[in-house]
Amino acid sequence: MARYTGLNCRICRRETMKLYLKGDRCYSDKCAVERRNFPPGQHGQNRGKLSDYGLQLREKQKIKRMYGLMEKQFKTYFKEADRQKGVTGTNFLVLLERRLDNTVYRLGFASSRDQARQLVRHNHFLVNGRKVNIPSYLLRPGDRVSVRENCRNVAVINEALEAVPRRGVPAWLELDKANFEGIFKTMPTREEMNLPVQEQLVVEFYSK
Repeated sequence: MARYTGLNCRICRRETMKLYLKGDRCYSDKCAVERRNFPPGQHGQNRGKLSDYGLQLREKQKIKRMYGLMEKQFKTYFKEADRQKGVTGTNFLVLLERRLDNTVYRLGFASSRDQARQLVRHNHFLVNGRKVNIPSYLLRPGDRVSVRENCRNVAVINEALEAVPRRGVPAWLELDKANFEGIFKTMPTREEMNLPVQEQLVVEFYSK
């Protein structure tokens, strides 16, 4: 399976905003965006104005990298969102937020989505009491996500939970920190997701 193996901080600099790909480092003075808030490369500070297509492409790349997806999978989510009733852009973001790896990150069991994906792959989590190791598993309202009992002493999970007060837990999720458990209460609204993205540009990109 193809995956990005380069520097995550370079991705954030390319999008000129924090995508929170490095966990705690993104909240510290070491954050690359804080130190050099311009695209990487020799001509990073001298890039010209983007065309309409360029703006759409950059927005697509931003969201794709934020959730750590490859192009084929990303486009599959968009096609599914387009088939659903309602606003395509909002449906698209809801599908991404419903992923198990994203929910693990949002609940605070991991410091980044990459780390959450790895923890899910390594069988650290249960969904409704059953072991699920598929990061793309889509949760539904009422689903319970919990850390397996023999994994509750894993250092990275406990360190991530300590940072929950700083990051917060979204309104559509409920965290029971003492029992290492979270509930996917309801489908998130666009206002609740509060993502710094313009999903309509992605809709326009794929509608060409």
